[in-house]
Amino acid sequence: MGGGGKLAPAAVMVSMAVLMAAVTTTCQAGAVGPYYHGPAASCGLKVGYYRDRCPHAEDIVRGVVGAAVLRDPGVGAGLVRMLFHDCFVEGCDASVLLDPTPANPQPEKLGPPNNPSLRGYEVIDAAKAAVEAACPGVVSCADIVAFAARDASFFLSHTRVAFQMPAGRLDGRYSNASRTLDFLPPPTFNLGQLVANFAVKGLSVEDMVVLSGAHTVGSSHCSSFVPDRLAVPSDMEPYLAAMLRTQCPAKPSSSNDPTVVQDVVTPNALDNQYYKNVLAHRVLFTSDAALLTSPATAKMVVDNANIPGWWEDRFKAAMVKMASIEVKTGNNGEIRRNCRAVNH
Repeated sequence: MGGGGKLAPAAVMVSMAVLMAAVTTTCQAGAVGPYYHGPAASCGLKVGYYRDRCPHAEDIVRGVVGAAVLRDPGVGAGLVRMLFHDCFVEGCDASVLLDPTPANPQPEKLGPPNNPSLRGYEVIDAAKAAVEAACPGVVSCADIVAFAARDASFFLSHTRVAFQMPAGRLDGRYSNASRTLDFLPPPTFNLGQLVANFAVKGLSVEDMVVLSGAHTVGSSHCSSFVPDRLAVPSDMEPYLAAMLRTQCPAKPSSSNDPTVVQDVVTPNALDNQYYKNVLAHRVLFTSDAALLTSPATAKMVVDNANIPGWWEDRFKAAMVKMASIEVKTGNNGEIRRNCRAVNH
C-alpha cells in the first residue's frame, strides 16, 4: 500500500460504502445473547466459552498478563497491538505467533510492520504454558492473544477499560510475512487510506478512530515518523518536534533507530489523552494527524477527548469487534500445543 492524496469527506464515506459491500469473510460482532456472529454465518464465539472445559483459563491468562504489565507497561501496549496485527492479517488466528521454519522461513512476525517492533510474545508463551498445565489441548493461542489484549487494556487503564471477550477461535496454520504489508496500515496513511483499510476488515470509520486511541500507550521507532513528520514541514507542534529531534537521528537506519513514547503526557496509561494530543497537534504519525482532516472524524476526536468515559466505552466494543475478524472454526484451524509452531 502506498501514498495518495487526501480524500474529501464525502469521498471517504463513498469509498467505505463500496468496500463494505465487498466484505464477506469478516465474522463481526453483532450480539445475540452471548454469541457474536457475522453477516454470513455465526462465528461461534461466546463469552465464557471455556467455562466447562477449562474454568480458570481466563483467570490464568489475566494473572500472567497482570504480572507482565506491572514489570513493564510497554509490554502491555505490545499485547494490545498484537491483537490488531494478528487479526488484520489472516484473521484472529494467532498466525502472528508462528516462528520461522525451513518450510516457512518468512512468517508474519518477520514482516516489516512486526519486526523488530512487535512485543509480548514471551507473555503469550507464559500464558499458554500456564493454561496447558491446567487444561492440556483445550485453549487456543488465538483466544489467549485476545484475552491478553483485553487484560492489558484493563491493567493499563487502571481498570477503566473492563470488558468480556468472547472466545472460541481456532489457530491458523498459514503465516506469510508479505501479507503484513497487504493489510496492516503504515503510519504514513492519510484518512482515505485508513478508512478503506479498516473497511476491508468490516470496521467502521468510528472503529478506526476509536482503535487509534491505543496510540496513547507504547513507543515508536523514529523511522516510523521522522521522514514524513520531522524531515519535511508538517503540522506537528513545534515544541514536540524540537524535543523529538533531540531523541531521533535525522535519518534513522536499521543500526540507529531509537524509540520514543507515543504519548508524552501519560505514556503508560490507556486513556483518552491521545485525542487531546491529536487536537494539540502533539502526535507522531501522519495517520494520527489525519483524524482532523474531515469534519466527521474531527468531531469524533473532540468527543473522545472531552466526554468522560466516551472513548473507553467505544474502545471496549471496538476491541471485541476487531477480535472477531475472520475467525477460524471447524476444519479451518486447530488448537496448537505450542503457540510458535503448527501441530504435526
